[in-house]
Order: sequence, then structure tokens, then C-alpha cells
Amino acid sequence: MEYAFWIIIILYALNQGADLILELINYRHLSKYGADIPPEFEGAIDADQFVRSRDYNMAQSRFNFLSRLYNQIIILIFVFALINSYNEWILSWKIDEVLHGVAFFLLLIYAKAILNFPFNLYRLFVLDRRFGFSTITFKVWISDQIKSFILTTIIIGGALAGMVWLVNFEYTRNIWWLPVWCVFFLVTVFVVYISPNLIQPLFNKFVPLSDRDLNHHIKLLLDKCGVRVSGVYTMDASRRTLISQAYFTGLGNRRRIVIYDTLVSKLNQDELLAVLAHEAAHAARKHVAKNLLVLGALSLLGTIVSFIVLRHDWLGQIFGLEHPTFYSQLVLLSFVSSILCCGLPLILNALSRHFEREADRFVVKIMGNGEALADALVKLSVENLSSVNPQRIYALFNSSHPAAVSRVRKLRHYYTSK
Repeated sequence: MEYAFWIIIILYALNQGADLILELINYRHLSKYGADIPPEFEGAIDADQFVRSRDYNMAQSRFNFLSRLYNQIIILIFVFALINSYNEWILSWKIDEVLHGVAFFLLLIYAKAILNFPFNLYRLFVLDRRFGFSTITFKVWISDQIKSFILTTIIIGGALAGMVWLVNFEYTRNIWWLPVWCVFFLVTVFVVYISPNLIQPLFNKFVPLSDRDLNHHIKLLLDKCGVRVSGVYTMDASRRTLISQAYFTGLGNRRRIVIYDTLVSKLNQDELLAVLAHEAAHAARKHVAKNLLVLGALSLLGTIVSFIVLRHDWLGQIFGLEHPTFYSQLVLLSFVSSILCCGLPLILNALSRHFEREADRFVVKIMGNGEALADALVKLSVENLSSVNPQRIYALFNSSHPAAVSRVRKLRHYYTSK
């Protein structure tokens, strides 16, 4: 077991070290090429604005590096120094076994949130405010934290209680992988499809789009895309950020379009319709459902592997737990899995980028050309100070969208010519 312990340490160090190195590689790339305006953006942005974009992305890269390093140190301290005493402390509570498991995980979630408060505060109130994005007040931030705490306790706590109960219930303990996966999948469906309409209104105000002419053109566009929605709404995103976005949310007859109030003022009508056509493409091509199926398959595989591994005390022995419990070993399994699944982001991001390209081609097909979407991407990239051409290897592992330069080029030339 000692050999296994040191193998895990070495692999984890290599894995996390590679992530940090990629962040440094991207930082150097931004430093060297980040201020070079690509041909696709010439005329839409001046040199000073692009330098500002470079500076913002370099600041974000520094922040990400330190944040990742900080979180990895916390994880290592907990896994290698604190998990045994923490597990024993939870076991000393004279409560039901199910509550032991719920408390074990919820307290870890709370602790992680509290330990990350300094970084969250710096990002919102220093970094993003310095570059003119964050508009959130401390009062709104505190309100968001309290609401998130209550919702986490109710939703995650309830799901955890159900899963731990199924693991211990006499009729399911020998096949718990199946009902536990069902609970996990149902919670995922709730988060993806239902919670935006139920929970997001607790944080933001949603009002029907007041521009009748724009609303009319949006409905005509959606009919052309073969997508039905219950309504088009604007969200008061400007209470927290000046970054612009639009998205589809909901399921079936309750599906709707949400447009950030910051987006309407930045794009003309054709550009806004092109952005919405791109989002409609995700609905028309069922990208969310496909992603959900992929996640479901991966989580099913993970649950089966967890069932096989946790039937034994291997992880408890390797990490020296005095009284290995299901939940303490599950945390250790999650730690080990982060090493074994290091290539998974590469695959999932590649799939996401494929869906984004497919959505761009859909826009060209619906609107006849890609000019409006290309112009919108240029404007939004400039306004949001986006990294339009990140380092390629870094982007393979970290970018869910193709580089803006590549998307604009294809929208204006390749897709249109097909």
C-alpha cells in the first residue's frame, strides 16, 4: 500500500503541475502576441483597446494560476493531513448514519466556499472592477451568498441524504450504483433544465422583451429555426456585470430565451438575431440533451467504478484512515479520479467546440451568410475583452468554444462558401 500511496502523490503532482504549466504557457503567449490585432478584427478595435484586452487576460491568467495553486494546496492538506481526524470528528456525532454522510459533505462544501471568499472578492471587487466589468455591490454579493447557502443546503443536502440512504438501505446496498446514479442524473436534469426558471429569478429580475418589433423578428427567426419558446425575456445582468450574453433555458413548453440587458444596447438588430440564431441552433440540434447523455454515460461509468472500489477498504488503507467510512473513501476516490480522468476535459471541450461550430454553420444556413454573427462576435469580443486567440495547447484543455479569430474567419469565408 505504501507504493500505491507514493504513486498517487507523484501522478497527482505531475497532473496538477501540467495544468499550472499550461497556464504559464498561455500567459507567455498573451504577453508576446496578445496585443497583435488579427486581420479579422482590424477596423473594429484600436491598438489601445486591444492592449487593454491583453492586460485583462494576462491579469486573469495570473489570478487563475494563483487560485488553482491555492486550491490544490488546500486539497493536499485536507487529503494528506486532515481527512482522518475530520472523519473521526464526524463519526463522534451521535446522529443517524445518513446525517453523518450529509454533514461530512456539506461541511466540506461550506469550508471550500469560505476559504475561496478572498479570491472571489478580489475577482469581483478588484480585478473585474478595474477593467470595468463588475457592477455588483457588497450588499448584493452578501445576499447572493446567503441565498446560495440556503439553496445548497436544501438541494445538495437532499440529494446527498437520498444517496447515502440508498447506499445503506438493506434492499439497495448491494446494487446501490443504479439508484444512486438515478438520483444523480435526476438532479443533473433539474439543474440543467428546470432550476434556471425556478432558482435564477431569486437572483435576477426577468421581464418580457419590451421592443415589439424586435420581439416580432425574434419569433419569425425561431419559426425559421424550428424552435418554440414560451417567451423572450431580458435579465437585469447589469446589477452584477457589464458582460453580455444570451441563452435558452427551460424544458418543453416552458423553454424561453433570456437576453442580458447589457446585450441589447451593444448589438444592432441583425447582429442580435444572429446571436439568438446561434443559441437556437443549440436547441434545434439538441446539443444540451446530447451533452446530458454524455454526462449521464460518464456518471454511470463513474458510479459503477465507485461501487466496485468502495466495496473494499483499499483507499482507507492507502491513506491510513482509522475507521474507513463510505463518504470518507468517496472523497479519496474523487481525489484519485481527478488523476485518472485528467484527459477528460480534452474530450469534453472538443465535443463542446464541435457543437459551437455546428451552431455557427446553422446560423449561416438560416440567415444566408455569417456576416452578422461574425460582426457580433467581433463586437462582443472587444466589449468583453475576450482572449480572441489563446495558445493552442492551452485552448485544447481549457476552451469550450473555438477561438474567436477562427470562428469569425470561417463565418465570413468558409461556411458561407459551402
